Amino acid sequence: MLGLIFAPFTLKTLVFVGACVAILIFLPWLTAQFFRLYGGRPSELETKYLLLLLFGLGGLAGWADSEAVLPAYLIGMILAGSVGKDHILIRRLRTLCFGFLTPFYFIRAGSFVSVPALFAAPTAFFVMLAVKLGTKIAGVYPVARVFGSPHQEGMYTTLLMSTGLTFGTISSLFGLSHGIIDQAQYSGLVAAVIGSAVVPTLIANAFYLPRHLLLDGQNETERQGIVSGATAPRKVLGG
Repeated sequence: MLGLIFAPFTLKTLVFVGACVAILIFLPWLTAQFFRLYGGRPSELETKYLLLLLFGLGGLAGWADSEAVLPAYLIGMILAGSVGKDHILIRRLRTLCFGFLTPFYFIRAGSFVSVPALFAAPTAFFVMLAVKLGTKIAGVYPVARVFGSPHQEGMYTTLLMSTGLTFGTISSLFGLSHGIIDQAQYSGLVAAVIGSAVVPTLIANAFYLPRHLLLDGQNETERQGIVSGATAPRKVLGG
């Protein structure tokens, strides 16, 4: 939505939207045919095919003055049902993205943060962090309780859902690169986004960790081990 709301709506935008619609309509069928013909080879053509789509549509989005990550979200949703079945391919893509591509993005995003601007306006950071956490809690905690979660489990789920590191950084960088916000505002936003990823996780693990569920899972594993150990001699003896 950010990529469309802040798009300049020129002829380039029309070309970009039309190309995305045309490609995404035929993408599931095209991907299935490609994987059937060229999948399972040592050259890893499936990974190259997906990277070609991501970089190609991302470059087209950048050319149209939109956000390059927009096609990546759309491709991920369109191909989730087909590509998601290949767990080995997903593991390779995860290793490539999180181990190689993602660090470059966060290094670039972090290089625009001005530390003096953060020290000059610390109140803005705390206000934005409080607003972000407050809105997330107000949106998640009541839903967790409606679905029957006790208070401790509901708070644990809510605090873990309060993080928004990736998309928060993407939207902040989008605003900076398009002149919507300045570097000082960007620094406060990114700091608040990072704080929203760290602070709720620490609070959740320190005060709301559902230890009874962990104990139940451990006891169930131990019971399964005892049952397996008890039935093994009978199977060996023909019992």
